[in-house]
Amino acid sequence: MLRATACSTEERDEEDEGEEELRDGGVPFYVNRGGLPMDEETWERMWRHVTRIHPGGEALAREIRGATELPKILVPSVPTYQPTTTIPQRLEAIQKYIRELQYNHTGTQFFEIKKSRPLTALMDIAKEMTREALPIKCLEAVILAIHLTNSMPGVERFPLSFKSHFSGNHFYHIVLGVHSGGRFGALGMSRREDLMFKPLEFRTLMDLVQEFEGAYRGYWHNLRKIKIGQYVSHDPHSVEQIEWKHSILDVDKLSKEELRKELERHTRDMRLKIGKPAPPSPTKDRRNSMGSPLKGPGSPIRRISRVERR
Repeated sequence: MLRATACSTEERDEEDEGEEELRDGGVPFYVNRGGLPMDEETWERMWRHVTRIHPGGEALAREIRGATELPKILVPSVPTYQPTTTIPQRLEAIQKYIRELQYNHTGTQFFEIKKSRPLTALMDIAKEMTREALPIKCLEAVILAIHLTNSMPGVERFPLSFKSHFSGNHFYHIVLGVHSGGRFGALGMSRREDLMFKPLEFRTLMDLVQEFEGAYRGYWHNLRKIKIGQYVSHDPHSVEQIEWKHSILDVDKLSKEELRKELERHTRDMRLKIGKPAPPSPTKDRRNSMGSPLKGPGSPIRRISRVERR
């Protein structure tokens, strides 16, 4: 489960993104694959890892584990809204909730996120995050943000991930891009304040990407690659998978104008997906597969509607 952090220059574009969340800059980290409550082996492994990666090392672990009284941690409340609450205010409330969960510095990711799982399974994990209220990392924050915005049909969501380079290491990060009312923004979690939330005020996807690129430059990171997914369904019971990387852009190989054109193309692709019907739910699938006992081979063929043809 422990992966090396430095990627070779021959890294392939088709690399499985599911492995990226196992790299955290120069420090690899573990993923809790046994669910919660955490089993004893994973629990002890987490503390051993803390002693290796934390400046306080063993002294910190002994202090926390040996304490008879620990401060009570307040559990954040999932945001609720009034009918008059605007979309930007709702997004800010969601980001505030994600921030209150805090960034996970333990070196062990508490919730296992498999990107290949259907949306309905990922939403179950997001509900567990709200129940447990544990610190999270960036990929967990994306899944949680999708769950918290499912009830907002006027807000389209899409994954937006970054690969940067600094001091011989590659760093991976992901946020949830949002689009509403002709403006772009982002929700997410990061150790850096300017690499997560972006208010809903960017006119184009290019403007949003440039905002993140400027933040990376502020930390002396060179942005190497951007991966942008398609809009995510608002149906929490959907069996479709999230399309994580519809467009893969090598930022260091594209001119500013070429990057702008690619982002405009992706924006058009996302708009086209809005009109496409989502795959049917499992209940409807089973209903359709059963067929009708009254219909024989000679039953008339149903005429395809204009919407379905489109």
